[in-house]
Amino acid sequence: MQNFKIIIEYDGSAYHGWQRQATDRTIQGEIENALMTMTGNKVTVIGSGRTDAGVHAYGQVANFRCNTSLGAEVFQNGLNGLLPEDIVIKSCEPVPEKFHARYEVKSKTYHYRILNRRLPSAIFRQYAWHIRKKLHLNAMGSAFHYIVGRHDFKAFEGSGSPRASTVRSVIDADLVKTDDGYLVLKIEGDGFLKFMVRNIVGTLVDAGLGKITPADVKRILVSKDRNLAGITAPAHGLFLMEVKY
Repeated sequence: MQNFKIIIEYDGSAYHGWQRQATDRTIQGEIENALMTMTGNKVTVIGSGRTDAGVHAYGQVANFRCNTSLGAEVFQNGLNGLLPEDIVIKSCEPVPEKFHARYEVKSKTYHYRILNRRLPSAIFRQYAWHIRKKLHLNAMGSAFHYIVGRHDFKAFEGSGSPRASTVRSVIDADLVKTDDGYLVLKIEGDGFLKFMVRNIVGTLVDAGLGKITPADVKRILVSKDRNLAGITAPAHGLFLMEVKY
């Protein structure tokens, strides 16, 4: 029995998220189907965590165990030959039997992209949230500061997510403006609740539009009331960038 760790890049536009589903196309399902073709056996792929429908990844991590004589390079090349073009196995390596892609995660980094200009983008319309009104970056940056640290993020949690606790640690948060009109909100944490990043982004946009003050973000956080926070930002602007172990 061998255990392999893979790093995956994918465009989530055409998929119903990471987790395998009975009828809908998913990233996990496509990879498991390709492994079935390669090995002739049902192989379970364990991801570092779920990404929602429409969310993208540059650095999703997963592992799979199977009884095989095939090597890591063969698996990488074979999977890339079988998978659709919007899923790429960036690396594949053997790891100790005990390695588990989900249980051993120390932190994850997400980027959320906003296109803040009057005109939308035809080419990148599926990879950023287009906001026409000018966003005040200083207000957004000040608001972003309040979420860094260990907090109860219940106010930014989507409904229907099973969890033992809503307490998480945000290690770092940063806001970067690019020359071509994009804003990139970067956030690293030890774990994230369902829709947590997208709900934080929606609230920060409210601060950028002047609907709330930066200090209101702290008040919303402390309140633990989802109804006080902003809308859930669209999934297509979110990217899972890196998973650390």
